[in-house]
Amino acid sequence: MSIRKLISLTLALALALAMLTCAAAEEAAPVRVASMMGPTSMGLVKLMNANDNGESQQAYEFTLSGTANEIVPLLTRGELDIAMIPCNLASVLYNNTKGQIRVLAVNTLGVLYVLESGDEIQSVADLAGKTIYSTGMGTTPEFALNYILAQNGLDPEKDLTVEFKSEAAEVLAALTNDAASIGVLPQPYVTAALAQNDKLRVALSFTEEWDKVTDESRLITGVAVARAAFVEENPEAISTFLEEYAASVEYVNANVDEAAEWIAELGIVAKAPVAKKALPACNIVYIDGEEMKTAVSGYLAVLFEQNPESVGGKLPDEAFYYIP
Repeated sequence: MSIRKLISLTLALALALAMLTCAAAEEAAPVRVASMMGPTSMGLVKLMNANDNGESQQAYEFTLSGTANEIVPLLTRGELDIAMIPCNLASVLYNNTKGQIRVLAVNTLGVLYVLESGDEIQSVADLAGKTIYSTGMGTTPEFALNYILAQNGLDPEKDLTVEFKSEAAEVLAALTNDAASIGVLPQPYVTAALAQNDKLRVALSFTEEWDKVTDESRLITGVAVARAAFVEENPEAISTFLEEYAASVEYVNANVDEAAEWIAELGIVAKAPVAKKALPACNIVYIDGEEMKTAVSGYLAVLFEQNPESVGGKLPDEAFYYIP
């Protein structure tokens, strides 16, 4: 064998070895993604299924958690790369970590609804003088309710009574025990409540009522965030994830029957029929770029005006928003 051929063969072997090493490294380091049980995970299920079947463009390691409190420590310690969390929590984390979080996309708009027995509540104005049962004191449900009431000329402290419960099940119990009561519940609890009590009906959608009073923000439940270091060090992985995530959301919204089966299998919602009915009302979306920035910044501004601590004491600066 000539020296030239030997050198060529050596280079070819070295290149093949390098490629195998790179492939092994990619296989050994999947993108670590966490999400909460509930609507913020629903748009992911197509991608999760593709990943399980080896059909995704890159490897992922998905974790489903019961609460955001389980996700936050993992994210801040660098044990996760991407997470689906409440929008205001993303701002809190950004401030608490001195800018080490990036918001990538909005994944869920409002999931809150007003329920009643009967048909008395046809508009926000009809809530005047009523008693409303709700969860979420000091969190998004209270802030959203207060904003919608105020924008419709109602003072939540004077014009009606809001009684906060610790769990959605307590709100449902109040609705069941008192035919005249009014409740605020999130999906998929709304669908479950309607299935249990055929006298209940959805009177108002917080998302629709929010959109009626402003075009400078959106009512946002969940966002996709990533560690800033991961975004900077792995731009291609972020780009691929966002591409696959957008496709997953589109597929879920267009194929509700199939998506509902996956949602039930993963335990996000207990039963597929409930998931099927709830999905269209869960406002699963994919919004990125400048549209995401406008929606999120406007929403956080509304929360900040009510309680600065709800967004971490101050509004996040430009670096918070990932604009490819």
